Amino acid sequence: MDSTREKEEALLRSVLTAGAVVPRKRSVGRLVMHSMVMFGREFCYAVEAAFVTPVLLSVGLPKNLYSLVWLISPILGFMLQPVVGSASDHCTCSWGRRRPYILGLGIIMLLGMALYLNGDVIISAFNGERDKQRTWAIVITMLGVVLFDFAADFIDGPIKAYLFDVCSHQDKEKGLHYHALFTGLGGALGYLTGAVDWGQTVLGYSLQSEFQVIFFFAALVFLICLTLHLRSIPEVPLRDENEETKFLLEVTESYKYSSIEEEIKNGYLKSTCTEIKAAAKPGNCTVTACTEDQRRMTLKSLLKTLLSMPSHYRYLCVSHLLGWMAFLSNMLFFTDFMGQVVYQGSPYAPHNSTLYLTYKTGVEVGCWGLCVNAISSSVYSYLQKILLPYVGLKGLYFIGYLLFGLSTGLIGLFPNVFSTLALCSLFGVMSSTLYTVPFHLIAEYHREEENLKLQDGEQTGDQGRGKGIDCAALTCMVQLAQIILGIGLGLLVSIAGSAITVISASTVALIGCCFVAFCVRYVD
Repeated sequence: MDSTREKEEALLRSVLTAGAVVPRKRSVGRLVMHSMVMFGREFCYAVEAAFVTPVLLSVGLPKNLYSLVWLISPILGFMLQPVVGSASDHCTCSWGRRRPYILGLGIIMLLGMALYLNGDVIISAFNGERDKQRTWAIVITMLGVVLFDFAADFIDGPIKAYLFDVCSHQDKEKGLHYHALFTGLGGALGYLTGAVDWGQTVLGYSLQSEFQVIFFFAALVFLICLTLHLRSIPEVPLRDENEETKFLLEVTESYKYSSIEEEIKNGYLKSTCTEIKAAAKPGNCTVTACTEDQRRMTLKSLLKTLLSMPSHYRYLCVSHLLGWMAFLSNMLFFTDFMGQVVYQGSPYAPHNSTLYLTYKTGVEVGCWGLCVNAISSSVYSYLQKILLPYVGLKGLYFIGYLLFGLSTGLIGLFPNVFSTLALCSLFGVMSSTLYTVPFHLIAEYHREEENLKLQDGEQTGDQGRGKGIDCAALTCMVQLAQIILGIGLGLLVSIAGSAITVISASTVALIGCCFVAFCVRYVD
Protein backbone atom coordinates (compact mmCIF):
# COMPACT_ATOMS: atom_id res chain seq x y z
CA MET A 1 0.00 0.00 0.00
CA ASP A 2 2.83 2.39 0.87
CA SER A 3 4.55 1.84 -2.50
CA THR A 4 1.24 2.25 -4.34
CA ARG A 5 0.53 5.42 -2.44
CA GLU A 6 3.98 6.82 -3.27
CA LYS A 7 3.48 6.11 -6.98
CA GLU A 8 0.06 7.75 -7.00
CA GLU A 9 1.41 10.73 -5.08
CA ALA A 10 4.25 11.16 -7.59
CA LEU A 11 1.75 10.91 -10.47
CA LEU A 12 -0.48 13.56 -8.93
CA ARG A 13 2.46 15.88 -8.33
CA SER A 14 3.35 15.62 -12.02
CA VAL A 15 -0.19 16.65 -12.94
CA LEU A 16 -0.31 19.53 -10.50
CA THR A 17 3.08 20.93 -11.44
CA ALA A 18 3.06 20.29 -15.20
CA GLY A 19 -0.57 20.07 -16.19
CA ALA A 20 -0.06 16.60 -17.71
CA VAL A 21 1.31 13.22 -16.75
CA VAL A 22 5.09 13.16 -17.33
CA PRO A 23 6.01 10.04 -19.37
CA ARG A 24 8.03 7.54 -17.39
CA LYS A 25 11.57 6.58 -18.28
CA ARG A 26 11.78 4.20 -21.22
CA SER A 27 14.21 1.30 -21.41
CA VAL A 28 16.93 1.17 -24.05
CA GLY A 29 15.22 -1.86 -25.61
CA ARG A 30 11.96 0.06 -26.08
CA LEU A 31 13.76 3.03 -27.62
CA VAL A 32 15.63 0.70 -29.97
CA MET A 33 12.35 -0.96 -31.01
CA HIS A 34 10.86 2.48 -31.61
CA SER A 35 13.86 3.43 -33.80
CA MET A 36 13.69 0.29 -35.95
CA VAL A 37 11.15 1.90 -38.28
CA MET A 38 13.86 4.39 -39.27
CA PHE A 39 16.09 1.44 -40.18
CA GLY A 40 13.40 -0.02 -42.45
CA ARG A 41 12.41 3.33 -43.92
CA GLU A 42 15.99 4.26 -44.74
CA PHE A 43 16.66 0.80 -46.20
CA CYS A 44 13.80 1.40 -48.65
CA TYR A 45 14.96 4.98 -49.25
CA ALA A 46 18.44 3.68 -50.09
CA VAL A 47 16.96 1.27 -52.62
CA GLU A 48 15.03 4.14 -54.20
CA ALA A 49 18.02 6.50 -54.23
CA ALA A 50 20.18 3.85 -55.89
CA PHE A 51 17.71 2.56 -58.46
CA VAL A 52 14.92 5.02 -59.16
CA THR A 53 16.87 7.07 -61.72
CA PRO A 54 18.21 4.00 -63.58
CA VAL A 55 14.74 2.39 -63.46
CA LEU A 56 13.00 5.47 -64.85
CA LEU A 57 15.56 5.86 -67.60
CA SER A 58 15.57 2.14 -68.48
CA VAL A 59 11.78 2.02 -68.99
CA GLY A 60 12.16 4.90 -71.46
CA LEU A 61 10.89 7.89 -69.48
CA PRO A 62 11.23 11.04 -71.68
CA LYS A 63 13.54 13.72 -70.32
CA ASN A 64 10.78 16.32 -70.26
CA LEU A 65 8.74 14.17 -67.83
CA TYR A 66 11.62 13.50 -65.45
CA SER A 67 10.99 16.61 -63.32
CA LEU A 68 7.28 15.77 -63.12
CA VAL A 69 8.06 12.60 -61.15
CA TRP A 70 9.75 14.63 -58.41
CA LEU A 71 7.02 17.30 -58.36
CA ILE A 72 3.75 15.38 -57.86
CA SER A 73 4.60 13.69 -54.57
CA PRO A 74 6.09 16.71 -52.75
CA ILE A 75 3.23 18.96 -53.87
CA LEU A 76 0.73 16.53 -52.36
CA GLY A 77 2.85 16.17 -49.23
CA PHE A 78 3.32 19.92 -48.82
CA MET A 79 -0.44 20.48 -49.00
CA LEU A 80 -1.51 17.56 -46.80
CA GLN A 81 1.31 17.27 -44.24
CA PRO A 82 0.00 20.03 -41.91
CA VAL A 83 -3.53 18.62 -42.16
CA VAL A 84 -2.40 15.16 -41.08
CA GLY A 85 -0.13 16.64 -38.40
CA SER A 86 -3.06 18.51 -36.86
CA ALA A 87 -5.42 15.54 -37.30
CA SER A 88 -3.01 13.23 -35.48
CA ASP A 89 -2.73 15.76 -32.65
CA HIS A 90 -6.46 15.27 -32.05
CA CYS A 91 -7.00 11.66 -33.17
CA THR A 92 -9.17 9.70 -30.71
CA CYS A 93 -8.43 6.20 -32.02
CA SER A 94 -8.19 3.60 -29.24
CA TRP A 95 -4.82 2.51 -30.65
CA GLY A 96 -3.31 5.97 -30.11
CA ARG A 97 -2.87 9.22 -31.98
CA ARG A 98 0.14 8.49 -34.21
CA ARG A 99 0.29 4.75 -34.87
CA PRO A 100 -2.79 4.51 -37.15
CA TYR A 101 -1.20 7.07 -39.48
CA ILE A 102 2.19 5.33 -39.35
CA LEU A 103 0.61 1.97 -40.27
CA GLY A 104 -1.38 3.43 -43.18
CA LEU A 105 1.63 5.27 -44.61
CA GLY A 106 3.77 2.14 -44.22
CA ILE A 107 1.33 0.17 -46.37
CA ILE A 108 1.41 2.89 -49.05
CA MET A 109 5.23 2.75 -49.01
CA LEU A 110 5.16 -0.99 -49.73
CA LEU A 111 2.63 -0.53 -52.54
CA GLY A 112 4.69 2.24 -54.18
CA MET A 113 7.90 0.22 -53.94
CA ALA A 114 6.20 -2.80 -55.49
CA LEU A 115 5.04 -0.71 -58.44
CA TYR A 116 8.24 1.13 -59.30
CA LEU A 117 10.52 -1.90 -58.93
CA ASN A 118 8.21 -4.30 -60.77
CA GLY A 119 6.28 -2.00 -63.12
CA ASP A 120 7.62 -3.43 -66.38
CA VAL A 121 7.14 -7.03 -65.16
CA ILE A 122 3.55 -6.33 -64.09
CA ILE A 123 2.69 -4.77 -67.44
CA SER A 124 4.40 -7.56 -69.41
CA ALA A 125 2.18 -10.10 -67.66
CA PHE A 126 -1.02 -8.32 -68.73
CA ASN A 127 -0.15 -6.71 -72.06
CA GLY A 128 1.69 -8.30 -74.97
CA GLU A 129 1.92 -5.28 -77.32
CA ARG A 130 5.41 -3.73 -77.21
CA ASP A 131 4.41 -0.09 -77.67
CA LYS A 132 1.65 -0.25 -75.05
CA GLN A 133 3.98 -2.11 -72.71
CA ARG A 134 6.45 0.77 -72.78
CA THR A 135 3.78 3.42 -72.17
CA TRP A 136 2.10 1.56 -69.30
CA ALA A 137 5.46 0.63 -67.75
CA ILE A 138 6.32 4.34 -67.59
CA VAL A 139 2.91 5.16 -66.03
CA ILE A 140 3.08 2.38 -63.41
CA THR A 141 6.71 3.15 -62.51
CA MET A 142 5.97 6.87 -62.13
CA LEU A 143 2.91 6.08 -59.98
CA GLY A 144 5.04 3.83 -57.77
CA VAL A 145 7.70 6.50 -57.28
CA VAL A 146 5.06 9.11 -56.41
CA LEU A 147 3.31 6.85 -53.88
CA PHE A 148 6.56 5.75 -52.26
CA ASP A 149 7.99 9.27 -51.98
CA PHE A 150 4.71 10.63 -50.65
CA ALA A 151 4.42 8.01 -47.89
CA ALA A 152 8.14 7.81 -47.00
CA ASP A 153 8.39 11.60 -46.57
CA PHE A 154 5.03 11.82 -44.82
CA ILE A 155 5.72 9.10 -42.25
CA ASP A 156 8.60 10.96 -40.58
CA GLY A 157 6.33 13.55 -38.92
CA PRO A 158 4.07 11.04 -37.09
CA ILE A 159 7.13 8.99 -36.06
CA LYS A 160 8.81 12.00 -34.43
CA ALA A 161 5.54 13.15 -32.81
CA TYR A 162 5.00 9.59 -31.47
CA LEU A 163 8.46 9.72 -29.85
CA PHE A 164 7.78 13.14 -28.31
CA ASP A 165 4.39 12.01 -26.96
CA VAL A 166 5.54 8.92 -25.08
CA CYS A 167 9.01 9.93 -23.84
CA SER A 168 10.45 12.30 -21.26
CA HIS A 169 12.83 15.03 -22.41
CA GLN A 170 15.92 12.91 -21.70
CA ASP A 171 14.46 9.94 -23.56
CA LYS A 172 13.55 12.20 -26.50
CA GLU A 173 17.25 13.08 -26.86
CA LYS A 174 18.24 9.41 -26.67
CA GLY A 175 15.48 8.45 -29.08
CA LEU A 176 16.57 11.01 -31.69
CA HIS A 177 20.15 9.70 -31.51
CA TYR A 178 18.91 6.12 -31.91
CA HIS A 179 16.79 7.27 -34.86
CA ALA A 180 19.88 8.74 -36.53
CA LEU A 181 21.95 5.65 -35.73
CA PHE A 182 19.45 3.22 -37.25
CA THR A 183 18.81 5.57 -40.17
CA GLY A 184 22.48 5.26 -41.08
CA LEU A 185 22.58 1.50 -40.55
CA GLY A 186 19.44 0.97 -42.64
CA GLY A 187 20.82 3.12 -45.43
CA ALA A 188 24.13 1.25 -45.36
CA LEU A 189 22.42 -2.13 -45.66
CA GLY A 190 20.12 -0.80 -48.39
CA TYR A 191 23.01 0.52 -50.47
CA LEU A 192 24.95 -2.71 -49.94
CA THR A 193 21.94 -4.62 -51.24
CA GLY A 194 21.92 -2.38 -54.32
CA ALA A 195 25.66 -2.81 -54.86
CA VAL A 196 25.42 -6.62 -55.17
CA ASP A 197 24.90 -8.10 -58.64
CA TRP A 198 21.86 -10.24 -57.80
CA GLY A 199 21.43 -11.38 -61.39
CA GLN A 200 24.20 -13.96 -60.91
CA THR A 201 22.78 -15.44 -57.67
CA VAL A 202 20.24 -18.21 -57.00
CA LEU A 203 17.56 -15.64 -56.18
CA GLY A 204 18.35 -13.78 -59.38
CA TYR A 205 17.77 -16.92 -61.44
CA SER A 206 14.61 -17.83 -59.49
CA LEU A 207 12.94 -14.44 -59.93
CA GLN A 208 12.46 -12.62 -63.22
CA SER A 209 14.76 -9.66 -62.56
CA GLU A 210 17.30 -8.19 -60.17
CA PHE A 211 14.76 -5.55 -59.15
CA GLN A 212 12.38 -8.25 -57.87
CA VAL A 213 15.13 -9.64 -55.62
CA ILE A 214 15.74 -6.18 -54.20
CA PHE A 215 12.00 -5.67 -53.64
CA PHE A 216 11.82 -8.98 -51.76
CA PHE A 217 14.56 -7.92 -49.33
CA ALA A 218 13.28 -4.35 -48.94
CA ALA A 219 9.67 -5.42 -48.25
CA LEU A 220 10.77 -8.08 -45.74
CA VAL A 221 13.06 -5.69 -43.82
CA PHE A 222 10.46 -2.90 -43.73
CA LEU A 223 7.63 -5.16 -42.53
CA ILE A 224 9.74 -6.51 -39.66
CA CYS A 225 10.91 -3.04 -38.64
CA LEU A 226 7.42 -1.51 -38.87
CA THR A 227 5.97 -4.28 -36.68
CA LEU A 228 8.65 -3.75 -34.01
CA HIS A 229 8.04 0.00 -34.06
CA LEU A 230 4.28 -0.29 -33.66
CA ARG A 231 4.75 -2.70 -30.73
CA SER A 232 7.46 -0.61 -29.02
CA ILE A 233 5.76 1.89 -26.67
CA PRO A 234 1.98 2.01 -26.01
CA GLU A 235 0.20 5.30 -26.57
CA VAL A 236 -2.48 6.71 -24.28
CA PRO A 237 -5.60 7.37 -26.41
CA LEU A 238 -6.61 11.02 -26.42
CA ARG A 239 -10.17 10.24 -25.39
CA ASP A 240 -8.93 8.69 -22.13
CA GLU A 241 -7.53 11.98 -20.81
CA ASN A 242 -10.72 12.89 -18.92
CA GLU A 243 -10.86 9.39 -17.41
CA GLU A 244 -7.25 9.74 -16.22
CA THR A 245 -8.07 13.08 -14.64
CA LYS A 246 -11.05 11.56 -12.81
CA PHE A 247 -8.89 8.71 -11.55
CA LEU A 248 -6.34 11.16 -10.21
CA LEU A 249 -9.05 13.15 -8.46
CA GLU A 250 -10.32 9.98 -6.80
CA VAL A 251 -6.79 9.36 -5.56
CA THR A 252 -6.65 12.91 -4.22
CA GLU A 253 -9.88 12.47 -2.27
CA SER A 254 -8.88 9.04 -0.94
CA TYR A 255 -5.43 10.00 0.34
CA LYS A 256 -5.99 13.72 0.95
CA TYR A 257 -3.14 15.04 -1.15
CA SER A 258 -4.59 18.53 -1.18
CA SER A 259 -1.75 19.61 1.09
CA ILE A 260 0.48 19.51 -1.98
CA GLU A 261 -1.11 22.80 -2.98
CA GLU A 262 0.68 24.50 -0.14
CA GLU A 263 4.04 23.30 -1.50
CA ILE A 264 3.49 24.83 -4.95
CA LYS A 265 5.34 28.14 -5.01
CA ASN A 266 6.85 30.50 -7.60
CA GLY A 267 7.97 28.72 -10.78
CA TYR A 268 5.27 26.07 -10.49
CA LEU A 269 1.70 25.82 -11.63
CA LYS A 270 -0.61 27.77 -9.28
CA SER A 271 -3.82 26.03 -10.24
CA THR A 272 -5.58 24.08 -7.46
CA CYS A 273 -7.25 20.72 -7.22
CA THR A 274 -10.58 22.54 -7.27
CA GLU A 275 -9.79 23.91 -10.74
CA ILE A 276 -8.81 20.46 -11.96
CA LYS A 277 -12.06 19.04 -10.56
CA ALA A 278 -14.03 21.68 -12.42
CA ALA A 279 -12.40 20.63 -15.67
CA ALA A 280 -13.25 17.00 -15.00
CA LYS A 281 -16.91 17.40 -14.01
CA PRO A 282 -19.43 15.45 -16.06
CA GLY A 283 -20.95 17.76 -18.60
CA ASN A 284 -17.86 19.92 -18.94
CA CYS A 285 -17.16 19.58 -22.67
CA THR A 286 -14.36 22.11 -23.05
CA VAL A 287 -11.79 19.61 -24.24
CA THR A 288 -14.24 17.77 -26.49
CA ALA A 289 -15.58 20.96 -28.05
CA CYS A 290 -12.07 22.19 -28.75
CA THR A 291 -11.14 18.90 -30.34
CA GLU A 292 -14.22 18.91 -32.56
CA ASP A 293 -13.47 22.48 -33.69
CA GLN A 294 -9.89 21.59 -34.49
CA ARG A 295 -11.00 18.54 -36.44
CA ARG A 296 -13.01 20.84 -38.68
CA MET A 297 -10.01 23.07 -39.36
CA THR A 298 -9.58 23.78 -43.05
CA LEU A 299 -6.31 23.98 -44.90
CA LYS A 300 -6.67 27.77 -44.83
CA SER A 301 -6.84 27.94 -41.04
CA LEU A 302 -3.96 25.47 -40.78
CA LEU A 303 -1.82 27.69 -42.97
CA LYS A 304 -2.71 30.58 -40.67
CA THR A 305 -1.52 28.46 -37.75
CA LEU A 306 1.78 27.79 -39.48
CA LEU A 307 2.24 31.47 -40.35
CA SER A 308 1.45 32.45 -36.76
CA MET A 309 4.34 30.35 -35.47
CA PRO A 310 6.97 32.29 -33.50
CA SER A 311 9.77 33.60 -35.71
CA HIS A 312 12.36 31.13 -34.38
CA TYR A 313 10.19 28.22 -35.61
CA ARG A 314 10.01 29.78 -39.07
CA TYR A 315 13.78 30.37 -39.21
CA LEU A 316 14.34 26.75 -38.22
CA CYS A 317 12.04 25.66 -41.06
CA VAL A 318 14.01 27.80 -43.55
CA SER A 319 17.34 26.32 -42.42
CA HIS A 320 15.83 22.82 -42.70
CA LEU A 321 14.65 23.67 -46.23
CA LEU A 322 18.13 24.79 -47.28
CA GLY A 323 19.67 21.65 -45.80
CA TRP A 324 17.31 19.30 -47.60
CA MET A 325 17.64 21.19 -50.88
CA ALA A 326 21.42 20.68 -50.72
CA PHE A 327 21.21 17.08 -49.56
CA LEU A 328 18.58 15.91 -52.04
CA SER A 329 20.11 17.64 -55.06
CA ASN A 330 23.18 15.52 -54.45
CA MET A 331 21.63 12.23 -53.30
CA LEU A 332 18.87 11.91 -55.90
CA PHE A 333 21.32 12.16 -58.79
CA PHE A 334 24.45 10.70 -57.18
CA THR A 335 24.42 7.23 -58.79
CA ASP A 336 23.57 8.84 -62.14
CA PHE A 337 26.46 11.31 -61.58
CA MET A 338 28.82 8.40 -60.96
CA GLY A 339 27.63 6.58 -64.08
CA GLN A 340 27.65 9.54 -66.48
CA VAL A 341 30.31 11.96 -65.17
CA VAL A 342 32.82 9.82 -63.27
CA TYR A 343 32.61 6.66 -65.42
CA GLN A 344 31.58 8.39 -68.69
CA GLY A 345 28.77 5.92 -69.44
CA SER A 346 25.30 6.50 -70.89
CA PRO A 347 21.88 5.26 -69.67
CA TYR A 348 20.40 5.88 -73.13
CA ALA A 349 22.74 3.53 -74.97
CA PRO A 350 21.55 0.03 -76.00
CA HIS A 351 21.55 -2.33 -73.01
CA ASN A 352 24.17 -4.64 -74.53
CA SER A 353 26.55 -1.80 -75.42
CA THR A 354 29.82 -0.90 -73.68
CA LEU A 355 28.52 2.58 -72.82
CA TYR A 356 25.49 1.20 -70.99
CA LEU A 357 27.51 -1.46 -69.13
CA THR A 358 29.99 1.22 -68.08
CA TYR A 359 27.10 3.35 -66.82
CA LYS A 360 25.74 0.38 -64.87
CA THR A 361 29.16 -0.16 -63.27
CA GLY A 362 29.19 3.50 -62.25
CA VAL A 363 25.76 3.13 -60.66
CA GLU A 364 26.98 0.11 -58.63
CA VAL A 365 30.06 2.01 -57.46
CA GLY A 366 27.76 4.93 -56.60
CA CYS A 367 25.84 2.52 -54.34
CA TRP A 368 29.09 1.76 -52.52
CA GLY A 369 29.63 5.50 -52.08
CA LEU A 370 26.16 5.92 -50.63
CA CYS A 371 26.87 2.95 -48.37
CA VAL A 372 29.94 4.80 -47.05
CA ASN A 373 27.69 7.82 -46.47
CA ALA A 374 25.19 5.73 -44.47
CA ILE A 375 27.86 4.08 -42.31
CA SER A 376 29.45 7.45 -41.53
CA SER A 377 25.96 8.75 -40.63
CA SER A 378 25.60 6.01 -38.01
CA VAL A 379 29.06 6.63 -36.60
CA TYR A 380 28.51 10.39 -36.46
CA SER A 381 25.12 9.98 -34.74
CA TYR A 382 27.03 8.32 -31.89
CA LEU A 383 29.75 10.99 -31.93
CA GLN A 384 27.07 13.69 -31.69
CA LYS A 385 26.37 12.70 -28.07
CA ILE A 386 30.07 13.16 -27.26
CA LEU A 387 30.39 16.46 -29.15
CA LEU A 388 27.14 18.03 -27.90
CA PRO A 389 28.41 19.20 -24.48
CA TYR A 390 31.41 20.87 -26.14
CA VAL A 391 30.02 22.51 -29.29
CA GLY A 392 26.28 22.60 -28.53
CA LEU A 393 23.45 22.28 -31.03
CA LYS A 394 24.68 25.33 -32.93
CA GLY A 395 28.10 23.78 -33.47
CA LEU A 396 26.62 20.45 -34.60
CA TYR A 397 24.26 22.21 -37.01
CA PHE A 398 27.03 24.37 -38.50
CA ILE A 399 29.53 21.50 -38.83
CA GLY A 400 27.02 19.35 -40.73
CA TYR A 401 26.29 22.01 -43.35
CA LEU A 402 29.93 23.11 -43.70
CA LEU A 403 31.43 19.64 -44.22
CA PHE A 404 28.73 18.70 -46.73
CA GLY A 405 29.23 21.93 -48.69
CA LEU A 406 32.99 21.42 -48.87
CA SER A 407 32.80 17.72 -49.82
CA THR A 408 30.28 18.18 -52.65
CA GLY A 409 32.25 21.14 -53.99
CA LEU A 410 35.44 19.07 -54.15
CA ILE A 411 33.61 16.18 -55.86
CA GLY A 412 32.26 18.56 -58.50
CA LEU A 413 35.69 20.04 -59.14
CA PHE A 414 37.60 16.73 -59.10
CA PRO A 415 35.29 13.88 -60.28
CA ASN A 416 37.67 11.03 -59.49
CA VAL A 417 36.45 7.58 -58.34
CA PHE A 418 38.61 7.24 -55.23
CA SER A 419 38.38 10.83 -54.02
CA THR A 420 34.60 10.76 -54.54
CA LEU A 421 34.22 7.58 -52.50
CA ALA A 422 36.40 9.02 -49.72
CA LEU A 423 34.43 12.28 -49.58
CA CYS A 424 31.14 10.33 -49.40
CA SER A 425 31.96 9.78 -45.72
CA LEU A 426 31.21 13.48 -45.11
CA PHE A 427 27.71 13.13 -46.59
CA GLY A 428 26.80 11.10 -43.51
CA VAL A 429 27.54 14.05 -41.23
CA MET A 430 24.87 16.06 -43.05
CA SER A 431 22.40 13.16 -43.02
CA SER A 432 22.74 12.63 -39.27
CA THR A 433 22.48 16.38 -38.67
CA LEU A 434 19.22 16.75 -40.63
CA TYR A 435 17.59 13.82 -38.82
CA THR A 436 18.49 14.96 -35.28
CA VAL A 437 19.38 18.62 -34.68
CA PRO A 438 16.19 20.34 -36.02
CA PHE A 439 13.90 17.97 -34.07
CA HIS A 440 16.11 18.37 -31.02
CA LEU A 441 15.56 22.13 -31.31
CA ILE A 442 11.79 21.61 -31.62
CA ALA A 443 11.87 19.61 -28.36
CA GLU A 444 13.90 22.39 -26.71
CA TYR A 445 11.44 25.05 -27.91
CA HIS A 446 8.49 23.10 -26.53
CA ARG A 447 10.20 22.54 -23.19
CA GLU A 448 10.97 26.26 -22.95
CA GLU A 449 7.34 27.12 -23.73
CA GLU A 450 6.10 24.67 -21.11
CA ASN A 451 8.40 26.19 -18.49
CA LEU A 452 7.12 29.67 -19.34
CA LYS A 453 3.54 28.45 -19.00
CA LEU A 454 4.34 27.02 -15.59
CA GLN A 455 5.76 30.34 -14.47
CA ASP A 456 2.62 32.12 -15.70
CA GLY A 457 0.36 29.65 -13.90
CA GLU A 458 -1.04 27.96 -17.01
CA GLN A 459 -1.50 24.30 -17.83
CA THR A 460 0.86 22.68 -20.33
CA GLY A 461 -1.52 20.26 -22.02
CA ASP A 462 -1.86 19.93 -25.78
CA GLN A 463 -3.67 23.20 -26.33
CA GLY A 464 -3.26 25.30 -29.47
CA ARG A 465 -0.41 24.18 -31.68
CA GLY A 466 0.75 20.66 -30.83
CA LYS A 467 3.98 18.77 -31.36
CA GLY A 468 2.45 16.94 -34.31
CA ILE A 469 1.92 20.06 -36.38
CA ASP A 470 5.38 21.41 -35.53
CA CYS A 471 7.00 18.15 -36.64
CA ALA A 472 4.78 18.25 -39.75
CA ALA A 473 5.95 21.80 -40.51
CA LEU A 474 9.57 20.64 -40.45
CA THR A 475 8.77 17.60 -42.58
CA CYS A 476 6.97 19.88 -45.07
CA MET A 477 10.34 21.44 -45.81
CA VAL A 478 11.48 18.12 -47.30
CA GLN A 479 8.55 18.23 -49.74
CA LEU A 480 9.13 21.90 -50.51
CA ALA A 481 12.78 21.15 -51.24
CA GLN A 482 11.70 18.43 -53.68
CA ILE A 483 9.27 20.83 -55.37
CA ILE A 484 11.97 23.46 -55.85
CA LEU A 485 14.46 20.87 -57.10
CA GLY A 486 11.87 19.29 -59.40
CA ILE A 487 11.17 22.64 -61.03
CA GLY A 488 14.72 23.98 -61.23
CA LEU A 489 17.25 21.18 -60.99
CA GLY A 490 15.64 18.90 -63.58
CA LEU A 491 15.91 21.68 -66.15
CA LEU A 492 19.54 22.38 -65.19
CA VAL A 493 20.46 18.69 -65.48
CA SER A 494 18.90 18.44 -68.95
CA ILE A 495 20.93 21.49 -70.03
CA ALA A 496 24.27 21.11 -68.20
CA GLY A 497 24.37 17.42 -67.22
CA SER A 498 24.60 15.61 -63.89
CA ALA A 499 27.73 17.53 -62.78
CA ILE A 500 25.54 20.54 -61.96
CA THR A 501 23.88 18.62 -59.11
CA VAL A 502 26.92 18.47 -56.82
CA ILE A 503 27.86 22.10 -57.55
CA SER A 504 24.30 23.18 -56.65
CA ALA A 505 24.41 21.09 -53.48
CA SER A 506 27.67 22.70 -52.40
CA THR A 507 26.41 26.24 -53.03
CA VAL A 508 23.13 25.79 -51.13
CA ALA A 509 24.85 24.02 -48.21
CA LEU A 510 27.34 26.86 -47.76
CA ILE A 511 24.48 29.39 -47.83
CA GLY A 512 22.78 27.22 -45.19
CA CYS A 513 25.95 27.49 -43.04
CA CYS A 514 25.48 31.25 -42.80
CA PHE A 515 21.76 30.92 -42.04
CA VAL A 516 22.35 28.32 -39.31
CA ALA A 517 25.05 30.48 -37.70
CA PHE A 518 23.21 33.82 -37.69
CA CYS A 519 19.44 33.24 -37.94
CA VAL A 520 18.48 30.07 -36.05
CA ARG A 521 17.72 30.51 -32.34
CA TYR A 522 19.29 28.13 -29.82
CA VAL A 523 17.98 27.55 -26.29
CA ASP A 524 20.61 28.00 -23.57
